[in-house]
Amino acid sequence: MMNPPIETLLELAGSKFMLVTLAATRAREVNAYFNHLGDGLGSLIPPQVISTAAKPLSIAFEEIAAHKITFELTQDEEPEDAAEVVAAEVGEDTADDETISE
Repeated sequence: MMNPPIETLLELAGSKFMLVTLAATRAREVNAYFNHLGDGLGSLIPPQVISTAAKPLSIAFEEIAAHKITFELTQDEEPEDAAEVVAAEVGEDTADDETISE
């Protein structure tokens, strides 16, 4: 049995692909934190929950379930509507043909 339940995690992430990406990224960060504990770098974020789990992926799942780790989708540019692009291209072509035939 997995704790927290996978259904709860899927509701929080929205899709299984987002859950896998989010958990894997955070698990790598947690693993790097534990590997660099004695170095004194201080640039890595420690686990945000108190856990008895030994594996970084389990800790990442617990952080997601506790709402400590979230995600935000960003887009640099909004894609143009394909129908508008096609209509504009067709409109330009017919306008050129009319001026040539006159």
